[in-house]
Amino acid sequence: MEAIFNRRSIRKYTDQAVPGEYITELLEAGMCAPSAGNERPWHFIVITERSLLNGITEFHDYAQMLKQAPAAIVVCADLTCNKYPDINYWVQDCAAATQNILLAAQARGLGSCWLGIYPREDRVAAMGRLLGLPEHIVTISAIALGYPAETKHIRSRYDASRVHHNGW
Repeated sequence: MEAIFNRRSIRKYTDQAVPGEYITELLEAGMCAPSAGNERPWHFIVITERSLLNGITEFHDYAQMLKQAPAAIVVCADLTCNKYPDINYWVQDCAAATQNILLAAQARGLGSCWLGIYPREDRVAAMGRLLGLPEHIVTISAIALGYPAETKHIRSRYDASRVHHNGW
């Protein structure tokens, strides 16, 4: 619960590298996400190369923190894993994997920020070109990672007006 309540989007990072064992742990957390029909359509691309991190900032206006972040994880969906024709559960599966990674990063003392890629076709295409992705792989999100160089205050987001019982 602590990781859930304390997680915030971090956009400023130190230059300290994220240990490889932490990256592996975050990926393991992502792969523990629920998945429709146990489809597990995800693939993950770990980026630590500065030219690639900076390359994302050229087509994603809200990814400028990647110029500082020492790492990113790109969450992709493999469309060949789709068990359910015409139903894109892979979007939900990969979103759940993204959230698990964010929470695991928080629990490890890392900062992170979810960068939306899908359903923006321009971002999906640009990421595909940058990373040389095959056509059946769709980028869902990118996650900036690093040690935080900023502190954000914890605040409650609970809103009782958004809660309904047994109907609207």
